[in-house]
Amino acid sequence: MAQLRLIVLACVSALLAGAGVALADVTVSQSNNAQAVIGPEISQLLGLERVALGTVGPERLNRLQSRPRGLFSRAPRQPEPIFTRRYIDSLPAVKGGKQWRCLTEALYFEARGESVKGQFAVAEVILNRVDSAAFPDTVCGVVKQGTGAGLWRCQFTYNCDGRSERIRNRAAWERVGKVADIILRGGVARNLTNGATYYHTTSVRPRWARSFELTAVIGVHLFYRKPVRSAANN
Repeated sequence: MAQLRLIVLACVSALLAGAGVALADVTVSQSNNAQAVIGPEISQLLGLERVALGTVGPERLNRLQSRPRGLFSRAPRQPEPIFTRRYIDSLPAVKGGKQWRCLTEALYFEARGESVKGQFAVAEVILNRVDSAAFPDTVCGVVKQGTGAGLWRCQFTYNCDGRSERIRNRAAWERVGKVADIILRGGVARNLTNGATYYHTTSVRPRWARSFELTAVIGVHLFYRKPVRSAANN
């Protein structure tokens, strides 16, 4: 058994040498205590030795086989998903300038009852409009487009539905404020809606949606982009 152990350890050392790992602190002894002769930098390989010697049970073997590939690879620590209320609520409250407030108001009145992912999606549509030549080039310009033109004549209904816009839910306000801050700072990729510049809730069926391209469905919102007309279609 001791001779077989030495053979296995020699094989492991050869593998390490082939991978370019320094072996200056690694010694091999006649001892049967593998941990006494193996440096801590390759202690992860002890499991491989025990597998070769047939001393690892089925459950332990399964765990070893499920480890990331590579001699010293480690599974990266996964951050908590950004599209969760728990993560957003763990962030400190934020305040911003005029554009931040316009976006926060739009998210509060348009999507505060949505999931965090749905709120990011609505924010994405607003910023997609800012980037589009077909809309105003600021967040406030996009959000307030059509305001004052008459009842239901604006782009975002809370601006022209005849109701008073008052912030009553401070927790929801703080949450969407964080969402607005993250997306305005570029802290998240804008790829939830596939370039959408329009959306509506599932409770309505606007006529324009029939001819637009549906790009995503998130929560109670359907997202669209206007079809691109080619020269052949004109």
